[in-house]
Amino acid sequence: MTSHDTHPLLAILRQRIAIIDGAMGTTIRTYGMTEADMRGKRFSKSTKDLLNNGDLFSLTQPEMICDIHRRFLEAGADILETNTFGATGITQSEFFVDDPRETGGRKNPDFYQGILEDAFLNDLAWEINYESARQCRTWADRVGDATGRQRFVAGAIGPMTVSLSNSPDAEDAGFRVVTFDQVKEAYAHQIRALMAGGSDLLLVETIFDSLNAKAALVAVREVFDAEGVELPVMISAAVGRGGETLISAQTTEAFWNAVKHVRPLSVGLNCSLGPDLMYPFLSELSQKANVAVSCYPNAGLPNPLSETGFDLGPADMARYLGEFAGGGLINIAGGCCGNTPDHIAAIATALKDREPRSLDFSPAEMAA
Repeated sequence: MTSHDTHPLLAILRQRIAIIDGAMGTTIRTYGMTEADMRGKRFSKSTKDLLNNGDLFSLTQPEMICDIHRRFLEAGADILETNTFGATGITQSEFFVDDPRETGGRKNPDFYQGILEDAFLNDLAWEINYESARQCRTWADRVGDATGRQRFVAGAIGPMTVSLSNSPDAEDAGFRVVTFDQVKEAYAHQIRALMAGGSDLLLVETIFDSLNAKAALVAVREVFDAEGVELPVMISAAVGRGGETLISAQTTEAFWNAVKHVRPLSVGLNCSLGPDLMYPFLSELSQKANVAVSCYPNAGLPNPLSETGFDLGPADMARYLGEFAGGGLINIAGGCCGNTPDHIAAIATALKDREPRSLDFSPAEMAA
């Protein structure tokens, strides 16, 4: 999908373990934002609650989002993710469009075709992605210039709130609320905006529905062909306790076989399990994949009584990721849900002098 041999990140991955940032949502919660803070003047008249729409903070509270990016960079992150996990028109519609099921209807491809044609949602999705990428670009360059160490912006592409693999209707197994082409179109719009905003990489992440991810990857290919520009692609899946993707139930090896034709810069696991439970599945992926391997797990399992909502603190995450490094499993490390800048700083310190997983194959051999 892209030429890796000249990209500066690959050179870094051959020399050391690169650090990716932590959890935007977790860190946002430490700022004590309210519904009014989320809405600002622009969305003050919205009829649905918006506080859980974290991507929207890039528009209503850009100073906070930029401060979080700065903190992750200063903690040691080499790769900064855009605040765009749910920034497609399809996912944003959950916050701005009435659910037809509340009045006796149902969501179906006709409903989502209307979403794709909605000018407000299209403009909003573009603006969130473009501005989020631009904010990351500004801070990655600022901190990179100040430290003499290049930082990279990864355009984050999340899994959406709809599934192509499963039917929501127990009596109609073949029914899908949305079509493959509709999902692909929504992703293509997001990808164009992320690229226009200055992303260095594209990160298709937290994959629990492999068919949704396939639509995203097809969209990436089509956008690259149309624009005549290619960026490195990172791919990361979320898995359950058996090591299978959470909705499409692909094993770790099957997941790799399904995406290796893309020739990504990296493949990995994130979110889902705590690092203690993720080790065997990461080990299997590391043995099968002949590209860089990433891992940024949750800070343990959810715990509403803990400060971050997850059990593991910075020292815990540093210890577990250190074990991954000791096993020769990783080239990219960081944290997902529950991981604050303090967690990333601890991980970066623990991995500073650790050897990366060997990348002793040439770029031409990637995904052969």
